[in-house]
Amino acid sequence: MLAYGRWHYEYATGREGDWFRIGIASNKNYISLYISAGDKCGYIAEQYKEALPKANIGKACVRFKRLGDLDLVALKKMIRHGVRAGEEL
Repeated sequence: MLAYGRWHYEYATGREGDWFRIGIASNKNYISLYISAGDKCGYIAEQYKEALPKANIGKACVRFKRLGDLDLVALKKMIRHGVRAGEEL
């Protein structure tokens, strides 16, 4: 897995930790792009569900089979949004 940036998280219970901000992993059947960041509107990845309809999007994970299935402009925008999210909070 390739990863970029540091993301510090804290749950309401007080539990906290560090993870990466952006990561990518190649799995057997798909590619996973992790945007482990959020802003006042919620998780970044969830905010791009409509812009990336061929991807399976969870809270912080975008799963897709081929890069060609995605709108590259929306994908770049989402990644940049994820990079900036931690700086804004």
